[in-house]
Amino acid sequence: MRWALVRVCLAVTAMVVVAFAVPLGLVVREMARDRAFSNAEREAAAVAPALSITTDRDKLERVVASAGADSGMAVHLPAADGRSALDLGRQRAADRDIEAVRRMGRASTTTVSGGSTLLQPVALGSGTIAVVEVYVPESEVTHGVGTAWAVLAGVGLALIVGSVAVADRLGVRMVRPAQRLVRGAHELGEGRLGARVPEDGPTELRLAAVAFNSMADQVVQLLANERELAADLSHRLRTPLTVLRLNAASLGAGPAAEQTRAAVAQLEREVDTIIRTAREAKPQTAMAAAGTGAGCDAAAVVRERMEFWSALAEDEGRTWRVAGVDAPVRIPVARADLAAALDALLGNVFRHTAEGTAFAVDVHNAEDAVIMLVSDAGPGISDPESAMARGRGSGSAGSTGLGLDIVRRLAESTGGDVRIGSSVLGGTEVRIWFQLDGRRPARGRVHRRRTRKPVTTGLDH
Repeated sequence: MRWALVRVCLAVTAMVVVAFAVPLGLVVREMARDRAFSNAEREAAAVAPALSITTDRDKLERVVASAGADSGMAVHLPAADGRSALDLGRQRAADRDIEAVRRMGRASTTTVSGGSTLLQPVALGSGTIAVVEVYVPESEVTHGVGTAWAVLAGVGLALIVGSVAVADRLGVRMVRPAQRLVRGAHELGEGRLGARVPEDGPTELRLAAVAFNSMADQVVQLLANERELAADLSHRLRTPLTVLRLNAASLGAGPAAEQTRAAVAQLEREVDTIIRTAREAKPQTAMAAAGTGAGCDAAAVVRERMEFWSALAEDEGRTWRVAGVDAPVRIPVARADLAAALDALLGNVFRHTAEGTAFAVDVHNAEDAVIMLVSDAGPGISDPESAMARGRGSGSAGSTGLGLDIVRRLAESTGGDVRIGSSVLGGTEVRIWFQLDGRRPARGRVHRRRTRKPVTTGLDH
């Protein structure tokens, strides 16, 4: 592109220079010729008054000599009154040309050896016509023409060089953004997702850079969504795996039971590996918040998931309680995401507490927020901050760290948050804050809980 632009400017400028310089050079030559013959006409005019007064040879010779052109001027007098024809000075023009001028009565120029001559007719007192011949050498006709042409050529060359330089700079200004765009495309194609292109240069290339950067951001977002989806789906597999593991633990002794327990353990390890792999290169992305009017009924989701976990709780002798789900509770999150988050927390209860440990789920509906509490009567978490750090992706032995991360991202997508504390049951309480208006809750704010009638429980109050 750069050299193409240079060649185009070179061709256009050369044509413009030729179009103007050639006619201008011809005009300069014609002006030099006109100047030379104008001087010759003035010299001839200087002799004309003397010819109209006298035809005496001596006087005329003095007049010709005083004109300062004795070597280039000649006077041709015709024969008259018994006087023969008289020629003063060196004659260069042919006799026929002189006679033609005398006969026609107007000035004429003719080419001679070494230049040209001006033949100027002058009327004498006797009624005859004399001819004044002024020699104009070729050097005088072309005087200054070479210099003028050299100046024109220099100006034309300077214009061409200047246009090429300007075209080259413009080409660089256009080519560099294009090269950066190509380089960014190659880097993105090689898997370097952080490749971006500076948004500068001509308007078209700047728009192309903006489109490229937008496309790269979209690619990163799509890959992040795929990783999150793979991790979330893999984590959801842990819910039925938890049931399988607990059921396998109750099979008793025997080769078949041991093989079943080993297979469940192996499957759980494979799922954990998938989760960790999907989260290793996770870019910094955030879950998109649902728009106004989107979301689900949190009470219905809690009732549905508790039906699933209650059967497993009865098998392990766990008492459980659920409250605040007798009326619809709308929150701005997707139903599947809320179910995954609730399964992750309840799965942690079954995975990390002993059989027979009680647990509860409470839903509190405030004016601007919905609070969901998942609590248990287990040993509790000694370091809640470390647990939340694991939830942000560091992982720990025996835990992928994804469960709390799923819950945290879901709450933050609404402007809420997640906190871990001690429950009234004596164990761990995970508080999920869903902000209904998208604003982040003020720290230290006291939240008023609404008392709701508990639903079917076997847990002592």
